[in-house]
Amino acid sequence: MTAKVLVVDDTPSIRELIANFLRKSGYQVIEANNGKEALEKALSNVPDIVVTDVVMPEMNGFELCRSLKKNPVTQNSRIVVCTSKNQDIDRLWGMKQGADIYLTKPFTEEEMIEAIQSVAV
Repeated sequence: MTAKVLVVDDTPSIRELIANFLRKSGYQVIEANNGKEALEKALSNVPDIVVTDVVMPEMNGFELCRSLKKNPVTQNSRIVVCTSKNQDIDRLWGMKQGADIYLTKPFTEEEMIEAIQSVAV
């Protein structure tokens, strides 16, 4: 079974880059522009994995993590935070919000695929 991955980033070029890496590796990809749109899509089409940026309009990635983990429909989705926020306090906060992996930008294709594979069930 191919894992379904929801990719969330308000920067189209980064979102498309991640989506292309994942599609090339055989994953089914859903895309969202921000946390609010991602939450709506996750509730209607539950992803196995969510890759999310942190700094986004309407709902940031940390808020998205909390919302996904609190909802019984999406609480088992694994979360990879992918952000330029690379301070230890950001990483710690992300993990406390429900992230399984905290990946910082810039990243390589190999790093992204490895992160996804490490949380795929």
